[in-house]
Amino acid sequence: MKEKEVDEIIKKLEIALKIKGFTKATISTYIRHNKAFLSFVNKDPYKVKEDDVKEYQAELSDRKCKPSTVILKLSSIKFLFNKVLKHEIITEEIEYPKSQKKIPDALTKEEIQKLFSVVKNDKHLLLLQFMYGSGLRVSECVSFKIKDINFDNFTAKVMAGKGNKQRMIILSKDFVLDLKKYLNNRKFFSDFVFPAKHSNNPMTTRMAQKVIEKASKEAGFQKKVYCHILRSSFATHLLEAGTDIRYIQSLLGHSSISTTERYTKVNMEQLRKIKSPLDK
Repeated sequence: MKEKEVDEIIKKLEIALKIKGFTKATISTYIRHNKAFLSFVNKDPYKVKEDDVKEYQAELSDRKCKPSTVILKLSSIKFLFNKVLKHEIITEEIEYPKSQKKIPDALTKEEIQKLFSVVKNDKHLLLLQFMYGSGLRVSECVSFKIKDINFDNFTAKVMAGKGNKQRMIILSKDFVLDLKKYLNNRKFFSDFVFPAKHSNNPMTTRMAQKVIEKASKEAGFQKKVYCHILRSSFATHLLEAGTDIRYIQSLLGHSSISTTERYTKVNMEQLRKIKSPLDK
């Protein structure tokens, strides 16, 4: 395929994804995976067949790609060919690999306290507290606007979550009080709760990741601590406190209860707390 033809196809894909309301990150991912596939088959897309997809799957298997990665690549390819080009090459005969459903990592309450205790920068501490206290994705947190917070009833609405769905979240009362102080003391204007330095642009997700990486290192954690672990900890701790899973599903913005149910799987921390009846 000529480079110009590939560019035209990718442009059609980008337009279709934008019309569907996909996030920038998803659009970028779909484009990257389709470019890789088009490069692999290297022929007129309307002459691509199921066998080409199967050969690509075999190639991904040889590369030891994770099942979740293969599934995402196939979904990206399916959208381009089946939806955009109207050339159906992925049918029910194409078997998707079974994705292993991992139990989400979570910190204990003591580890959360330890992590927060080493953060001296007010904005950075509020950032981590927001992710843990409200169960936000890092992308949702950094792009959060002040106008979407209801300071009086300790709630807020997420406007740009996964799939562009609006949902309500809860806020810690202590967090709201500290946030008010932080915003009152801020010496520049910004629509965002966590702006980039002295600007009206949001902080990047990479900057947020650096904040938690630095805090984790200073707290002396040996395991990997990352932004999403705070969201997982939020769900895990609510379940441990007896909160109905349907409410947690709503707060997290999960479209399927099965996604939320991953947090109900037992973990080693909980197993250690159970005493054998023989001990009694």
